[in-house]
Amino acid sequence: GPLWERPLMEVRLGELHTWISTCNFSPQGLLAAVQRAWSSYCAKYIHVKQGGPAGISMLLAGYCLLSYGWNYQHLSKISYFRSS
Repeated sequence: GPLWERPLMEVRLGELHTWISTCNFSPQGLLAAVQRAWSSYCAKYIHVKQGGPAGISMLLAGYCLLSYGWNYQHLSKISYFRSS
């Protein structure tokens, strides 16, 4: 197909500059890219026929790590073991 329809992993290194120049970096284009990525994630990990809890648990684990990273400075200042 045309270069602009190919996903990033199917673009050759020599075609990368041309592929990037065909991308739409407007707010609507970025929103459409996020929506495509989310539907691709859901199709691959959540809405699978044989699946299981792997996709949802991976999403929750990512949320936990991100939340911990956001609160790390606050958590590192709390002393759980106080010296007597």
